[in-house]
Amino acid sequence: MSDVGLSELPATADLRKVLETPATSRPRHMVLNMGPQHPSTHGVLRIVIELDGEFIVSAKSDIGFLHTGIEKQSEALTYQQVVTLTDRVDYLANLSNNLAYCLAVEKLLQLEIPPKAQWMRVMLVELTRLNSHLVWLGTHALDIGAMTVFLYCMREREDLLRIFEMFSGQRMMTSYIRVGGLALEPPRGWETLVDKFLGYFPSKVDEYDDLLRKNPIWMNRTQNIGQMDVDAMIAMGITGPMLRGAGIEADVRRDEPYSSYDKFDFEIPTETANDVYARYRVRVREMRESIKIIRQAREGMPEGAYQAAAPQVVLPEREKMKSQMEALIYHFKIVSEGIRVPAGEVYHAIESPRGELGYYIVSDGTSKPLRLHMRTPSFGNLQALPQMIEGKLIADVVAILGSVDIVLGDVDR
Repeated sequence: MSDVGLSELPATADLRKVLETPATSRPRHMVLNMGPQHPSTHGVLRIVIELDGEFIVSAKSDIGFLHTGIEKQSEALTYQQVVTLTDRVDYLANLSNNLAYCLAVEKLLQLEIPPKAQWMRVMLVELTRLNSHLVWLGTHALDIGAMTVFLYCMREREDLLRIFEMFSGQRMMTSYIRVGGLALEPPRGWETLVDKFLGYFPSKVDEYDDLLRKNPIWMNRTQNIGQMDVDAMIAMGITGPMLRGAGIEADVRRDEPYSSYDKFDFEIPTETANDVYARYRVRVREMRESIKIIRQAREGMPEGAYQAAAPQVVLPEREKMKSQMEALIYHFKIVSEGIRVPAGEVYHAIESPRGELGYYIVSDGTSKPLRLHMRTPSFGNLQALPQMIEGKLIADVVAILGSVDIVLGDVDR
């Protein structure tokens, strides 16, 4: 803690002079360090807050505590190996990262993906959206004091993790969406598990909303809090539910359709209040729209292959390797050398639970990316935090930060 304001923090050489200045002539502000261990920061985020009493004068976000160097690591791995790193960027929406990366590589390869694989991808990333929104709603409610909602959200999330485990063998880091299609053939009985989830989950969303929507404490803590100028949001590159909560109807799934999203019927929820409560309403409504998309994908799932007919890209079936020499050779070359991607550069974006998620890849014609960069929504959205909390009470910080819905792996990479 200190009595020196953030805007007036001196260089190290001048620090002694400031400390020797009489306290009566210094700004009567306190600098408070929030994080990086603070549980309400939703990860290892540090916020340095300048306070005038309980009111926030200014704030700065300090990031980088979770930096993994994934973008640089990707340059040393083959294109297939990079998929496992994309799982670990936004670890609450790993399949969304799988999809964005694979779509970018497939665009360089000019690879056509079978309809079944496309629809299965849509179903899985919408289940991922529900998984992410459940963690957001549960932790956001817990920050503000609603423990019951947190317990309910974790209960339903467990069923989603069981579905992911059934498909891939993993609960979180599934790596199930691969270049060329899916990693494995969809398991027997997946329809029963998804149908069971679709049968009861809409009533659970109603339950969450009934507990919070008109709760006076929830409304007092979220309404008219965290507002921000819309033009400033657009200039900062803010996307996703935060922008839709400000009345901007922008969604990559509709604006630049991918993986057959143009064949699905769904709405883009928007609110106009541009506050914490509006972002809550947008995400709850998005959960209902995701249910509609999953149901359409389940009922209209095409028949056919789950991988592209590209033996130079997709690993052959194990049974074929036992009887066909060509299949064995392709398997050996793909595993040992990797797939060669034509030289060029590409950017492909999707709509993740947090906003526009894009992968920029530069290929030099070898089996490893020359350069890989991720346009992650949490990084852009977090820029808005200082503006949204300035002038508010310190108790509002956790509510506003929760409405941003950041994942620090998505910020730091």
